[in-house]
Amino acid sequence: MDRRTFLQTGTVAAGSLTLAGCSGLFETESRAIGIPPVPEDRPDGVYVPGHIEGMEMSGMETTGDYAFGLMYSYPHRFWNVNGGDTSLTEIDDGDDVHLMTSVWDPETGTVLPDTGLSAAVYREGELVTEEVIYPMLSQPMGFHYGANFGLDGDGTYTVELSVGAMSTRRTGSFADRFGDPATVEVPFEYSQQAKEEISFELLDERATERGAVDPMQMEMVPQSTAPAESELPGRVVGSTMSDDARFVVTVLDESPAGIDADGEYLAVSARTRYTESVVPAMGLAGTLTRDGETVFDGELTRTLDPDLHYHYGTVVDEVQSGDELTLSVTVQPQTARHEGYETAFGGVKGEMPDATLTVE
Repeated sequence: MDRRTFLQTGTVAAGSLTLAGCSGLFETESRAIGIPPVPEDRPDGVYVPGHIEGMEMSGMETTGDYAFGLMYSYPHRFWNVNGGDTSLTEIDDGDDVHLMTSVWDPETGTVLPDTGLSAAVYREGELVTEEVIYPMLSQPMGFHYGANFGLDGDGTYTVELSVGAMSTRRTGSFADRFGDPATVEVPFEYSQQAKEEISFELLDERATERGAVDPMQMEMVPQSTAPAESELPGRVVGSTMSDDARFVVTVLDESPAGIDADGEYLAVSARTRYTESVVPAMGLAGTLTRDGETVFDGELTRTLDPDLHYHYGTVVDEVQSGDELTLSVTVQPQTARHEGYETAFGGVKGEMPDATLTVE
């Protein structure tokens, strides 16, 4: 599908969408819609944010192994993660929009974390601004890339999006793909008036409840939802939870193509509680014990596979019913957080507790 067809069909579908805001800390500000402060008495985990905002689709471009979708909304506040530290990024006075990008495999629709993404905004061939866009988690969008940008008034812009080669291990039909960088240009029409017509809704009665707002539905941009348990290959042997990240564990009789090792393949599909969005960019280790003796103790490698999707995997000699598996998050997910997620997945705590399950 070319960009013109996408714009004709996808923009209408996107017009009614809403996403959880990660807007500024100011109770009053220059634009017409007042952004509420961060909710008080937030729970220690995923919660319903204080408001939701709409977004507009700008366009889509495809090149080689990558498809890109560009969206925008009001400037947002968000919480950035660096190692074990989480820090609030506020809205700057010069911020005009929050640009968001999804990157996926155009053949399978699989969303691609770990690409690294930068954006440069041009107007009439002149550079206006450029940023490395943060990998992010939000309740309605799931995993995506986003950052605030200042613009040079109303007009027509060109956004140059660039991804690097993926360093994440790839298996199956993905083994020889996503190894090259790529760049596309997406046209972006901006006006202050059009931005201020984007929907905005306060969630006073639901704010801070345990739970999440519903994921958005977009016809042309795939969601980053992890596979349902029934769709995972192998035998699903159980699930467990750590700080509102749910770990679904499956075991394959042999490793996916591209992993040269004998034994069974233990894969952990990490997803958010409530919305089941993939949780990437995490350090994860596992300890498998049987009758009180350790039979495996080591790292689970971040891996992208067409059937398992994004997961954490390792080869073990054998997994038996009754074994005990302990999963330890060694590095919290290195993704920025929209409001409602900043107190989960390590977040402001900087760490996630171990999680244990008994193999079924």
